[in-house]
Amino acid sequence: MNSKRILSSLLAAVLLLTMTACGKEDTAGSRDSVVIAIGSEPETLDPTKGWGHGNSPIVQSTLVKYTADLTFENDLATRYELSDDGLTWTFTIRDDAVFTDGEKVTAADVAFTLETARDAQGSVDLTYMESAVARDDTTVVITLSRPTSIFLNTLASIGIVPEHAYGEDYGTNPIGSGPYRFVEWKAQEQIVFTANEDYYGGVPAIKQVTVVFMSEDAALAAVQAGAVDVAYSSAALGTTAVEGYHMEAIPSADNRGFTLPVLPNEGKTAENGAPIGNDVTCHLEIRQAIAYALDRQQIADTVLNGFGRPAYSENDGMPWNNPEVVIETDVEYAKKLLADAGWVDADGDGIVEKDGLKAEFSCVYPSGDFVRQAVAMAAAEQVKEIGIQINVEGTSWDEIMQRMFSEAVMMGWGSAIPNETYYLYRSEGALFDDFYNPEGYGSDVTDGYLNAAMEALTVEEANANWQKVQWDGTTGTAMRGECPWVWIVNLDHVTYVRDGLSIGEQPIHGHGHGLPLIQNLQEWTWAE
Repeated sequence: MNSKRILSSLLAAVLLLTMTACGKEDTAGSRDSVVIAIGSEPETLDPTKGWGHGNSPIVQSTLVKYTADLTFENDLATRYELSDDGLTWTFTIRDDAVFTDGEKVTAADVAFTLETARDAQGSVDLTYMESAVARDDTTVVITLSRPTSIFLNTLASIGIVPEHAYGEDYGTNPIGSGPYRFVEWKAQEQIVFTANEDYYGGVPAIKQVTVVFMSEDAALAAVQAGAVDVAYSSAALGTTAVEGYHMEAIPSADNRGFTLPVLPNEGKTAENGAPIGNDVTCHLEIRQAIAYALDRQQIADTVLNGFGRPAYSENDGMPWNNPEVVIETDVEYAKKLLADAGWVDADGDGIVEKDGLKAEFSCVYPSGDFVRQAVAMAAAEQVKEIGIQINVEGTSWDEIMQRMFSEAVMMGWGSAIPNETYYLYRSEGALFDDFYNPEGYGSDVTDGYLNAAMEALTVEEANANWQKVQWDGTTGTAMRGECPWVWIVNLDHVTYVRDGLSIGEQPIHGHGHGLPLIQNLQEWTWAE
């Protein structure tokens, strides 16, 4: 057991003792509070630096917010207009919103937040925003350098911060105007929130929220002791029945799949010295054969205990996904792809080869991530049938960064924002300097669709182009196309919920094990 798991288990033990001493009805299991166990502690509660990215920040209001079906509705905004050229957004905000320190929320706070987020150059990409200016207390005018269809998606996760109370410690002691008020953060232990009694959207039914950080096995122990009300678990542990709790398998776009370098090894290296290219995976027929040989449903059923579904793209289930990315398992077609391209098992060792090159390569995954390990090993076992040898190896993220441009990686993505597609596949992103596009994919055709999607003036136009990125009838990033990725499974987010508690209508979760769950916290209720 590694140190993180030991720490989480100790924290679970401490929490159990605390609950026993205090009485569970004072905390977990009470009718107006919840205790939630998740595995991922946020780095900050500052929205300008990434808090709430892809999810609702809950402490802060957002101009617009997602509905359960991933459309938009107004939150702090009461209306907005877009100029004909797509460059100027004018938002009118409500005049009854106040921060939890009693100060009124104004358009100046909105402008300050957006410009601060842009200048921070963190996980919130606002490089295309030229300015945000408060015209008066309830009107903010935002000017973009180019039309950007994902702007509303971005605004839905940027919580508005108070200009008058923003400082270096804001990320650990935030003030907002959202449904919940921040109370306390004990690093590596817990964060406490209380309902914002002045929230313009109505006071949440859950008055106190304690989020504790635990590994999955420690969280299950806390569930079995009745010490928490909600706990993220895993596919491996999710079949454990616990009296007084029910299991909710929440669909997600949290996917796992292989990145496969599309460039040959020509002796080039990245800026960090990492080698670039792979002489096996650079062949399209190798990548496609792997994609068609996999029985994704079997992997979901066996490796994930049924808590998952086949994955065919980076955004399965999202409104901008192209349904034509779905492919059927076809082992014979996979073998034909290889044979037609000249790959044969000449020496009878079970591995096909071409011009003396064996169809063999390594796939790395982060050590300790048992889901990625199991998915990779199951996939490797299946592709042996078509004569491809994938050697699965666990290692550190530092080592992966040295190998991911030249070897396959068992990666995970999935987001409620379509710009993930943009970052994964744009030619400009093939710079071999981060985890986006380590396979080195680039295409003028794809770039054209990506740019058209980003610059579209309507959601419908944007979605049509996002879909063409994947497959336009001839080519695309899909596995039936250029196949820089072999997508395998989407994980269900396995969640124990105490009987009598409703966690509302959960939207499709993005990547991450914890924060997506609480984005609709104000909708949670206990049965009477």
